[in-house]
Amino acid sequence: MTTRLALAAILFLSGIAANVHADEQPLAEQFLIEGKLGEGIGALETQLTTHGDDDQARFGLGVLQFLRAVERLGQSLHHHGAMGSQNAVARMLPFVRLPVPENPNPAETSYADVRAMIAAFLADLATAEKTLAAIKDDNVSLPLRFGLVRLDLDGDGKAGDAEALWRLVAAIGGQRDAPDEAVRQAAEGFLIRFDRGDAYWLQGYCHLLSALGEYALAHDMEAFFNVLAPHVFARPKVRELPEGMFRPSVEQQFLGDMSVIADAIAAIHEWHFEVVEPARTATALGHLEAVIRLSRLSWKAIEAETDDDREWIPNSKQSCVIPDMRVTAEMIGGWQEFLDEADEILAGRHLVPHWRLAPGRGINLRRVFLEPRKMDLVRWLQGAAVVPYVEEGDVTDPETWRRLERTFGGQFIGFAIWFN
Repeated sequence: MTTRLALAAILFLSGIAANVHADEQPLAEQFLIEGKLGEGIGALETQLTTHGDDDQARFGLGVLQFLRAVERLGQSLHHHGAMGSQNAVARMLPFVRLPVPENPNPAETSYADVRAMIAAFLADLATAEKTLAAIKDDNVSLPLRFGLVRLDLDGDGKAGDAEALWRLVAAIGGQRDAPDEAVRQAAEGFLIRFDRGDAYWLQGYCHLLSALGEYALAHDMEAFFNVLAPHVFARPKVRELPEGMFRPSVEQQFLGDMSVIADAIAAIHEWHFEVVEPARTATALGHLEAVIRLSRLSWKAIEAETDDDREWIPNSKQSCVIPDMRVTAEMIGGWQEFLDEADEILAGRHLVPHWRLAPGRGINLRRVFLEPRKMDLVRWLQGAAVVPYVEEGDVTDPETWRRLERTFGGQFIGFAIWFN
């Protein structure tokens, strides 16, 4: 998952560090740096039983629970020999792309195992979201040296140097070979003061990831999984191409790895997912609506800030803790315009265009979630699968999206991941 932390990590790798001032260490940080997330959760829950109004502890607990969700997902992936940091296909897939340590003795992996991993991740995210939703203090603050956080991704009870968060983000960003000492020093000096807007932001990310997971679990993707599983897990339970019968990889001078290309084409052929749990698509829609609501609250809190203290995401009058990153008033206005348009689309008041539809007609995206049918990628692109959702009405204006691209210097998607 690419977040502002990834942007910060790239700057770490360039040798850029932030200045650190003396700060009282919040209770959560010591457990995050030591990689003892379970112990930290217990300690902060105890703190809140006697100090129920301690929203810094509550914020810290939410962060611990969110990262514990990531850690537990990583441990499951490691158990099954996931190859998210080693395989180009795995790095493109949500959830399984987490760069976990290599497992010399992995378990077999079935499609049911993957569904169970996603379901457990959703349950953990719901716990973190509930904690963050209970924060009331508009002045809550949580200073953390975030790059020093450690996760026990192999489940051995120890969070070693190789499992420090800055290393994981470096791996996701393709910077695995950066000099350790330079990156470590920059990480130690990179202090972020998370505040009320960031609590809403993290809560929103819980909902965003939950929307992806719910939509995936709503469908039967087993045939798709069977094609790509050998690229993702060390011991897939089902191999369409039995080992020993086929060459595992065929390199071509101009096309590269032909096995990857062939399997990608086969995966597209299997991208027609029957709906098996239709209630989950409606739940996914609810999560997406919550993302928009929380983004509005986040930006309301950010724009109300008058300080300028190591901001994770700044308003137009603040500086960003990430050097050379600037948020302008025009960008904030553009983001509000995006939220308005996304609201209209999810509510079904603005329709989504399709290249094959006549002017004045579009897809009611809300009905796609509330009236789910087989998700057939090829027929969606061709047009036949969109027919049940086509309506006459106001279609989202392409100029709105062109204007947003201009506002964000052609990098709207990157800023959208950052802004949430």
